[in-house]
Amino acid sequence: MQLSAASSIGQQTKTARKAGVGARTRRTAGAKGKARLLAALAVIAWTFFLYLHFPGLSDTVQVSRGNGGADDPCRGRYIFMYNLPPHFNADIIRDCDKTGDHWGGLCASLGNAGLGPPLDDRTDGVFTGEGGWYGTNQFALDVIFHNRMKQYECLTNRSVMAAAIFVPFYAGFDFARHHGSAATSKELMVWVTGQPQWAWRMWGRDHFLVAGRTGSDFRRSSNVGPGRGNDLLGMPAARNMSVLVLESTLQHGSDYSVPYPTYFHPRSDAGVLRWQDRVQGQRRTWLMAFVGATRRDTPVSTQVRDHVIAQCKASNACAMLGCARSPGAGSAQCHTHTPATIMRLLQKASFCLQPPGDSWTRRSVFDAMVAGCIPVFFHTASAYKQYRWHLPKDHLSYSVYIPDTDVQQRNVSIEAVLRSIPPAMVVRLREEVIKLIPTVIYADPRSRLETIKDAFDVAVECILDKVERIKKGEFVGSGRPVSEDPPNLYMSTESAFRPKSSVSKE
Repeated sequence: MQLSAASSIGQQTKTARKAGVGARTRRTAGAKGKARLLAALAVIAWTFFLYLHFPGLSDTVQVSRGNGGADDPCRGRYIFMYNLPPHFNADIIRDCDKTGDHWGGLCASLGNAGLGPPLDDRTDGVFTGEGGWYGTNQFALDVIFHNRMKQYECLTNRSVMAAAIFVPFYAGFDFARHHGSAATSKELMVWVTGQPQWAWRMWGRDHFLVAGRTGSDFRRSSNVGPGRGNDLLGMPAARNMSVLVLESTLQHGSDYSVPYPTYFHPRSDAGVLRWQDRVQGQRRTWLMAFVGATRRDTPVSTQVRDHVIAQCKASNACAMLGCARSPGAGSAQCHTHTPATIMRLLQKASFCLQPPGDSWTRRSVFDAMVAGCIPVFFHTASAYKQYRWHLPKDHLSYSVYIPDTDVQQRNVSIEAVLRSIPPAMVVRLREEVIKLIPTVIYADPRSRLETIKDAFDVAVECILDKVERIKKGEFVGSGRPVSEDPPNLYMSTESAFRPKSSVSKE
């Protein structure tokens, strides 16, 4: 009995020991399982963090290494640039010479970081002779801006530090390639809205892109049929973003106007200053000048151009260069005369006439300002309501305004208006125009200005300011429709520069 009891007790002890070991094994296995799960979740979270904040950038992009602290010069200025699939930029321009006549002269503008072929000035010294002058197409801004952004001193590959996000889509070149199709733009919107930065940040309100054409080319009511243009600006995602165009639609939209590219792309501050000194001392032998041609089938609202041309031809004080247009979507710039011929004339005139043409704005406005020529506008939508970031609010400080109705309906003499301006005021106007030259040019993307801000710098600063204001709850629009201008908005200009004798008594 005693042996049997002892055996039973021993067996129970062994069973208990086995049960304890099994429980400990199960607890250990459970703990290991939880550890593995936590480790897996940590890896996933860390991978997502790396993807979100450290996505790959092009090897050509120089990335700022600042820490975002109070002593960081880039604090509040960081920009993150998407590394888009080449389908949205590089592939668009790769085979531009195989798309028939859609591109016009754009293909030749793709060299030298989008600036086009360098201009040789060995014969008559129209330019400074020190480089920085190129045969730039007026619709090449997509490429120029992208290459400038690659050199931006506060570019970052950490989107968490960025104040704004740049989308390097070549919208203007895609327009030239497809005209009425918005297929690529729609694909871009799907791609962008699928990125974590879209929803994680501001649902696109801190995103911006460049569409280097007029806003009307991207705001079509329908893509059905052979219509020209697409509805990029009307897409829901694009309405959240800021789109930089050469001419805004002025419809409370998200499109903001920036200057047309000119022929001048300096490589240094010294190059800018030398050019400003040159045009400051230029002898002006013509009172006024006009570069352009008549336009067929233009709206009645822009037909003042024909009256301006007629007055210029009838005046001994006006020099004119007529322009012909080559076929294609990229041909709206003057094709008849060389850039040297155009700039030579603009440098010799005191005032440059800028009536609307195919649209309200003209590249010639900025070519003329680079030449130190005072612009003369005939409609508020040609500059005053457009380039609010780059031109002074006080339009009287740098330009002359003669309402189109005065020229078309009242037969106002443009020459008489300009001759009535006191010489001292002409000097002040020209000085202001020359002072504005840096803000209306795009520096060579392969170099960097040190202290002078060009059109790119101004645009980026204004985008950053807009995003900051949105974060504070402000409503930020591109401006009220031009049709809402009060009738007497620019009466001060009219009363200052319209002589009584300039209006016919018929």
